[in-house]
Amino acid sequence: MKVGLEIALSDVQLDVTQANSQRQAAISVFAMPEPSSREVPLNLCLILDHSGSMRGKSLDTVKQAAKGLIEKLTPGDRITIIAFNHEAHVLVANQTVNQPADIQSQLDALTATGGTNIDEGLKLGIEECAKGKQGTVSQIFLLTDGENEHGNNDRCLKLAHVATGYGLTINALGFGDNWNQDILEQIADAGIGALAYIAAPELAVTEFDRLLNRAQSVGLTNAHLMLKLAPNTRLAELKPLAQVAPETIELPVTMEGDIAIARLGDLLVDAPRVVLANLYFDQLPEGSHTVAQVQVRYDNPLTGTTTASDISPITLQAVPTYTPQPNPAVQTHILALAKYRQTQIAENKLQQGDKTGAATMLQTAANTALQMGDRAGATVLQETATRLQSGETLSERDRKQTRIASKTVLQG
Repeated sequence: MKVGLEIALSDVQLDVTQANSQRQAAISVFAMPEPSSREVPLNLCLILDHSGSMRGKSLDTVKQAAKGLIEKLTPGDRITIIAFNHEAHVLVANQTVNQPADIQSQLDALTATGGTNIDEGLKLGIEECAKGKQGTVSQIFLLTDGENEHGNNDRCLKLAHVATGYGLTINALGFGDNWNQDILEQIADAGIGALAYIAAPELAVTEFDRLLNRAQSVGLTNAHLMLKLAPNTRLAELKPLAQVAPETIELPVTMEGDIAIARLGDLLVDAPRVVLANLYFDQLPEGSHTVAQVQVRYDNPLTGTTTASDISPITLQAVPTYTPQPNPAVQTHILALAKYRQTQIAENKLQQGDKTGAATMLQTAANTALQMGDRAGATVLQETATRLQSGETLSERDRKQTRIASKTVLQG
């Protein structure tokens, strides 16, 4: 299995008379299966909240959803289950799934009691999951329904970064309406995973299955995007790189010499990771110019090797008579990032008590979603804006639905 790489510019031409120009490069990265490719075993870790607030139907449905995941695992896959409330313990140590029924039965012992300490669960989950990471795709599903009242959110973020160092991906699942969307999003973003919202117990199975299907479509792991810029090219100083699919994540950038590097994590076979690079150019003479070179470094879990892709150039034309020729696909990616950032501005305004400003910005985000064809997301953002305009106080459900709508294209 090898990496696939496709690059498109927002406009392949620029005006030779302009002292400075800006373009966005959409870089799509994905795993390309080969005819002889074997499936990569999955190393799945479930970190499940069983605090007192999960009592009743909530914990029952999470148990059922977890059992359903175990049923769908295949021989050769590995499983870990960590349970946490105000402390954490290993319910199922990292092991190969040979006797699914025995593993499933361990979940029956869980009862809802105590407080919530997310970082203890995360720490134990990372330790156990790392034991099975060799030759596998390692994915953590962290589920909680509450605030980290007995833990430390800063420690959670540090642990999420530790997980990426081990090559583990963290997906965060918020159950109900009382979890902290900021910290769970930051954990998922740091782990280059998904943020999921389980608004009602009956949706637990659906969300678990969606994330499992995604994990099972991973072909390559620990991918890093490497961008080498020509002398007349520079990245934007603030927020230079952002992933816009399958969800929107602001990507931290590190420099190795003159190469900008961003971690992409796991690469899917059926859904590319699309990164937008915000590029600026000094005035260029007429003709064709290679303004940057792109390469992807990645791990192949089946062979245990680290490989770098061929170098792909980003090329544009400086022309004396310039007519804009925007690329529609890149424009859609630009709109996805704009939707996310506009929603962030709205949330900041709301935190400052500026309901009118927040409503206006959410209305803008709703229009942006419509422009990119995200009708379901536009509906959520518009409904939130309308509530604010009418003087209502947003519920926790409103806030969480808005956050999810900002990060991804909703189905429906």
